[in-house]
Amino acid sequence: MSKVGISELVIRDAHQSLHATRMTTADMLPACPMLDKIGYKFIEGWGGATYDSCIRFLNEDPWERLRKLHAALPNSKIMMLLRAQNLLGYRHYADDVVEKFVDTAAKNGIDCFRIFDACNDPRNMECATKAAKKSGKHVQMAISYAVTPFHTIEKYAELAKTYADFGADSICIKDMSGLLKPYAAYDLVKAIKAKVDLPVEIHTHATTGLSVATLLKGAEAGADWLDTAISSMSMGTSHSPTETIVEMLKGTDLDTQLDTEALLEIAAYFREVRKHYASLESAFLGADTRILLSQVPGGMLSNLESQLKQQNAGDKMDEVLAELPKVHKDAGYVPLVTPTSQIVGTQAVMNVLMGRYKTMTQDFRNLITGRFGKLPTDANPDLVKKALEQNNMDKVMTCRPADEIPNEWDKMVEEAKKAGGNGSDEDTLTYAMFPNVAPKFFAERAKGPVDAASTFGAKPAPAASSNAGKGGSYTVTVNGSSYNVTTGPAGDTMSVNVNGTAYNVTFGAAGAVAANAAVAPVATGGVDVKAPVAGTLLKQCFSNGTKVSKGQTVIVLESMKMELEVKATEDGTITYSVPTGTQVQSGQVLASIGGVVKAAPVAPVQAAPAPVAAPAASGSGTKVNAPVAGVFLRTAVSEGASVKKGDNVVIIESMKMELEIKAPVDGKVHFLASVGSQLANGQAVAEIQ
Repeated sequence: MSKVGISELVIRDAHQSLHATRMTTADMLPACPMLDKIGYKFIEGWGGATYDSCIRFLNEDPWERLRKLHAALPNSKIMMLLRAQNLLGYRHYADDVVEKFVDTAAKNGIDCFRIFDACNDPRNMECATKAAKKSGKHVQMAISYAVTPFHTIEKYAELAKTYADFGADSICIKDMSGLLKPYAAYDLVKAIKAKVDLPVEIHTHATTGLSVATLLKGAEAGADWLDTAISSMSMGTSHSPTETIVEMLKGTDLDTQLDTEALLEIAAYFREVRKHYASLESAFLGADTRILLSQVPGGMLSNLESQLKQQNAGDKMDEVLAELPKVHKDAGYVPLVTPTSQIVGTQAVMNVLMGRYKTMTQDFRNLITGRFGKLPTDANPDLVKKALEQNNMDKVMTCRPADEIPNEWDKMVEEAKKAGGNGSDEDTLTYAMFPNVAPKFFAERAKGPVDAASTFGAKPAPAASSNAGKGGSYTVTVNGSSYNVTTGPAGDTMSVNVNGTAYNVTFGAAGAVAANAAVAPVATGGVDVKAPVAGTLLKQCFSNGTKVSKGQTVIVLESMKMELEVKATEDGTITYSVPTGTQVQSGQVLASIGGVVKAAPVAPVQAAPAPVAAPAASGSGTKVNAPVAGVFLRTAVSEGASVKKGDNVVIIESMKMELEIKAPVDGKVHFLASVGSQLANGQAVAEIQ
C-alpha cells in the first residue's frame, strides 16, 4: 500500500462546524505559509456556507478571499465544496448559471471541485460535473452517506460506478454526521475499489466519537486520502485532528510523511485564532452518541439547539432527536445534508411542538413531492398526497428539477447591475446566489471586513451604571394618534406596527426619533400585499397597473436563504410601493391590489406617552392561539371575514419556516395581534366570534 494523503479542512469545514462559518480571511492568511509547506493533498478553503457568511456577516467578497488564498498557497491545491445544481445557494439554478459559476471558480483559484447532491441524485450533479471537467480541474464526486434500511454498501458502490461513468477523477465518501463506523468504512472502501479504479477520500465528522477509528479502518481498506482538521480546530462537531492521524499512521505502509512538528506550529496559531470566535462556540463540544440514531449533521446541531431555545423548548432536544428518524423515514430516507438536514430537522421540531404533521413546512412538502430531486425511496404516501394537495400539484415531479428552469444568466447580469454589482461575472454570481443579501453587500463592501475578535470574541459584561444611548421608551405620533414604542441602541431602525401597517422609524442619538425618519409606504383603498417575512424584495413580477388574479405570484422575496413567493389574495390591478432590492420588514406593505399607494408621515416625538394597546378581545369568541413562538407574518383573511373550521386564518414564521394557523370553529375573525409582531408560544392571535 502507498502512503495516505491528507486534506486539511481548517479554513473551511472546521470553522463552519464549530463557529458558524465566521472565520475571516484576515485570520486565515497568516497561516497560509505554514499550511503551504506541509504537503497536503488538498486544502479545503472555499464553498459550503463560506460564500454566504462572507457577504451576510463578514462584509467580505468571497471571490477576493479565493484569490487571496490562491496567491498565498502557491504550492497547494484548493478544494471547494459545491452543492451540484444548488451551487452555493438554496435552490436549483439553470444550467447556464451552473456552468458560469464553475468556470469562474476555476479561473479564480479552485483546483478541486467536490460535488455532492443532498438526494444523491446523479441527474442533479451532471451539469456541474461536466462544467468542472471542462475547466480542466480535479473533479471529486461525493456520496452523501446515510445509515438507513435503503442505503446499502452495494448501492453506494453502484453510485460510485455511476460517478466514474460521469467522468469523476476521484470519489468522496461524505459522512456529514459522523455515522460511518470503522468496519463499515472498511467494507465500503473495499466495495467501491472493486467497482472503480479511482482514488477514494473519506470525509467524516467527530460528532459521534467514531471518526479516528473510521479513518484508520478506511485507510487500511485502501482509502487514498483522508480529511482532517488541525487539532486546535478539531473534534466536537468538527473533524479528527490532523496530527493524531499523522502520528497514528507514522512508521507504517500508510505513513502520510507529514511533519508533525510543522503541524504543531499551525495548531498553535489557530489555538489563538479560535479565541476570536468565543461567542459562537457550539455547546456540542464532546461526543454526542444520540446522533447515531438521529443522524443530524454536526453543523445542524447548534441550529436545532437555537431553534428550540427560541420556542422556550430547550428541554425538548431529546424528543426532537427521537422524532428525527421517523421524519427521515417519511421523507424517503434522504441523506441529511444541506438543505435536506434543515428541512427534515425543522419538520421534526414542528412535530414535537405541534403534533405529528399537524403542519408541514413548504420546503418539506417540496422535498417529498420531488422538487429537490429523486428521493432514495418513496416518501410516506399519505403525506405525499397531502403535500400535493397543498402545493396544487397533480403528481410528484419525476424529471430533473432543473429541466424546468430556463436559462437565466443574461437576466442575472442585468439584475445584478441594478442591485449595485460592478458588472463582473463574480458580482453577478454573488447576486445569483443570494439576491437579497447582495445589494446591501455591494453598497457596503468598501467599508471592509468586520474584525473577528471584536465582533465574535468573548464580550465583557455591560456596565450597569449607565444607560446612555441604549434606547428607552418613546412616543411616536402617527396620523394624530400617539403610540408608545421601545427602541434599541441609538441608530437602530425599527418597525412600528399601527393597525396592521408597518412604519420604519430610525432613532438617532440616545434613542430620539430622527427628524427625517424613514417611513414604509402605506396602501389605502385596496387589498394590501405584505411581506410575509423580513428579507429582500427580489422581484416584482408585473408592471404597475397590471391586472392580476388571486393566487398569482406578484412578488418574490429572499429570506432566510430561501426564495419566497408572495401571491395575490384578490383579483385586481396591482400597484407596487417598494422597489426591488429593498430590505423589508415582516408585515411591511409591498403593494396594493385595487388601491392607491402613498407615503404616510411620522410626526415628531410628543411629550405625553400613550401605550400601544393590542386589539381588544370581545370575551365571547374562541381563541386562535400561536402553536409556537414566532413572527406574525400575514393574515389569510380580512378582519371580520367569515371562515369555516379548518380555514387558514394566520400565517406565522417560526424556525425559518412558514406555519399556517387554522380556525378551530366556524365564525367571524377578529385579530388580536398585528402583522410583524413577535408572538409567544400559546399567545392568542385572533378569535372566532
